[in-house]
Amino acid sequence: MGALPYARMNGIGNAILVVDGRGHPALDGEAAREIAWRPGFSFDQLMVVEVAKDPGSEAFVTIFNADGSRAGACGNGMRCVAWYLTEASGESATVVETAGGLLACRRDDEWRFTVDMGAPHFDWRRIPLGEPVSDTRAVVLDAVPTEIAALGPASVVGMGNPHAVFWLGAGKATPDVAALGPVVECHPLFPDRVNVSFARVEGPDRIRLDVWERGAGQTLACGSAACATLVAAVRGERVSRRAAVTQAGGTLVIEWREADGHVLMSGPVELERRGWLERPMAPAGHRA
Repeated sequence: MGALPYARMNGIGNAILVVDGRGHPALDGEAAREIAWRPGFSFDQLMVVEVAKDPGSEAFVTIFNADGSRAGACGNGMRCVAWYLTEASGESATVVETAGGLLACRRDDEWRFTVDMGAPHFDWRRIPLGEPVSDTRAVVLDAVPTEIAALGPASVVGMGNPHAVFWLGAGKATPDVAALGPVVECHPLFPDRVNVSFARVEGPDRIRLDVWERGAGQTLACGSAACATLVAAVRGERVSRRAAVTQAGGTLVIEWREADGHVLMSGPVELERRGWLERPMAPAGHRA
């Protein structure tokens, strides 16, 4: 089936594999899982660059989690894709299409990019939630372990992916993310599962964040979670509209623009290596 160009990268520690599939048959979830198990190719998200569908974009990107499920957004991964595309074109900006729409990306310097992640969603249908919720700023989850109930209500935001954000008050220790994250991820309220964040506001323009990503587990960073958390914090009058969001892998600057409601995410990327990836064999009966 031929080899595909790839770039192994990270966005503040979020392990990203960019694969250029243009001119090749599309990869699917089974192929993504197979690649993730290869020595040296594990990833949090796989960003598959495909031929543009919208004439206003340079490429279409399909996003897979490590378990083969599809993701609607990946902020750290999109900065890596922006590096890959602008490095090839020599341009300082690009527009990338995803299942959620067009994302404008700007190169700020050699290794730093800003991505317009679009507008967040608060309606329960668009997040989505399994039942109506009158106020997504504070959602109480039913039938959860005591450790989760003790955290209080979660703020729920759609940012291409669904996100649930729990707020850690002063003096409250960070919970066991690996233990509680998967419980919330698969709660019945979230039909598509959910990304789970545990946030601590450290000042009017500073947030500390720990994240459990659906389909990937506990990661060093999650760009869409940083965006969702900033938005939820602003809605709860906890921070200003522009703040630094720090995770285990590093810091992103997130701004929820008042003029158009879009969320801007700025941060660095790192290239670990480039090469050629042998394409996974298609299952019998599905080979081209």
